[in-house]
Amino acid sequence: MAEMRFYHLTSSPMDKALPALVSKIVSGGHRVVIMSDDDAKLKEADTRLWTFSQSQFIPHGTANDPFPEEQLVYLTKTEETPNDANVLVVLGDLQHEIAINMDICADIFDGADSAQVDAARKRWAAL
Repeated sequence: MAEMRFYHLTSSPMDKALPALVSKIVSGGHRVVIMSDDDAKLKEADTRLWTFSQSQFIPHGTANDPFPEEQLVYLTKTEETPNDANVLVVLGDLQHEIAINMDICADIFDGADSAQVDAARKRWAAL
């Protein structure tokens, strides 16, 4: 089972916190899968990873891009890891069975959204 890390965002919005977290993970030599059941969240993550800074970006891919196995960061709605990731970043209320095969699972949620907080508490209690 993965080491579970919960990120209860209260002072940084997702569009700022996600690139910072993913950058740190990748710089540590890890490969990442970012998973969400929400197309809008994945699209926003895709955009933010390219544009979060004027001087840098985080290269990544999706199922629509070629060579998914070569991506350091892969965004998906399904439990696939074509890039042989060892870190899972979950955006939203997902049951993450894929975490069994990961070293780390980062569960990120909006602390201002009571439904997300309640769902995260249930995920935490289920561990």
